[in-house]
Amino acid sequence: VQLQASGGGLVEPGGSVRLSCAASGFTLDDYAIGWFRQAPGKEREGVSCISSSDDTTYYADSVKGRFTSWRDNAKNTVYLQMINLRPEDTAVYYCATATRATMNFRDYANWGQGTQVTVSS
Repeated sequence: VQLQASGGGLVEPGGSVRLSCAASGFTLDDYAIGWFRQAPGKEREGVSCISSSDDTTYYADSVKGRFTSWRDNAKNTVYLQMINLRPEDTAVYYCATATRATMNFRDYANWGQGTQVTVSS
């Protein structure tokens, strides 16, 4: 059972990045999937989550209108599209599973390795 977040990189302010969260060994559609980020010296922060029941999505206020998450069940992958990126979005981004959609990282398991997103000119 493993999750892998990918797609990060260096992007200029105002740019966009699409992150992927791929699973091996289990079906992502059976779980709520959360996206979290952690910047140096800061606590892990919930960015977005998508429910398992009806794919309802939730977003942190700081990213509403800029980030969008969705599932592609055929690919067993969840995506996080990030647009209009700001320097304060710089962090390592992680995905994880939960039995219900919450923004509390303590409710999540199966953390994969994160992917670095750096927003800088």
